Amino acid sequence: MIVALYQCPEPPSLADGLDTVDRALGRAAAADAGILVMPEAFLPGYMQVSKSAPDDWDEVEPRLAATCAQHNVALVIGLPEYAGSQVYNSAVAFGPDGGILARHRKLQLFGTGETDLYTPGDEYVTFDLGGTRFGLLICYDIEFPEHARALARLGADVILVPTANMMPFTNVPILMAPARAAENGVTVVYANYCGQASDLTYTGLSTIAGSDGFALAAKGQGEGLCIAALPTDHWSEHNVPLSTQLSDLRSI
Repeated sequence: MIVALYQCPEPPSLADGLDTVDRALGRAAAADAGILVMPEAFLPGYMQVSKSAPDDWDEVEPRLAATCAQHNVALVIGLPEYAGSQVYNSAVAFGPDGGILARHRKLQLFGTGETDLYTPGDEYVTFDLGGTRFGLLICYDIEFPEHARALARLGADVILVPTANMMPFTNVPILMAPARAAENGVTVVYANYCGQASDLTYTGLSTIAGSDGFALAAKGQGEGLCIAALPTDHWSEHNVPLSTQLSDLRSI
């Protein structure tokens, strides 16, 4: 399977964001990608999320589902999830037919801007597509080794990470996301914004890190699609007891 991510500035409006998703899915389809990953809270935009749902928010997921079905490409995208008085920072996975495959709520909230707005999630989420098992994390989640390890132990071969990583934290896409891939023998798809929003400057540097930690494909600071074919040689050690792994490491 070919996986894709789309790096771009935060959309100025919900309508612009929906148009961007449509264009990105079209480009992913033209590249024969099976799944596309967009950034964190892409709709309505990471810096535009509030305690109250935007007008016509109930129409957003049906619109995204229809767009996926139109292009026949699966989509993972960051969206706020409004559940009564609580708001979750979520990643929603749509299948190529538009059906919802999974929904992950961000585990590790970053800073008071997020902790004042969101309720943290408490579950690990995986889903299967095209013979591959995918796991979901969001931005800060990937910086904690235990979360990637938990998904690997659940059988995930690929971890998809909608992200809103800002300056000066370039160490995350350059070092930490690839490290999570290499530690667990999985592919990590880390989809970030670029450009500025309010007082934030996003780092860009979105990456698809292979199971050895090296980039299969990566973006710099500009907007665009990034694609890579999933490797077929994922390590199987994440299904081996940890004691066996440590014994193997000590014998090297």
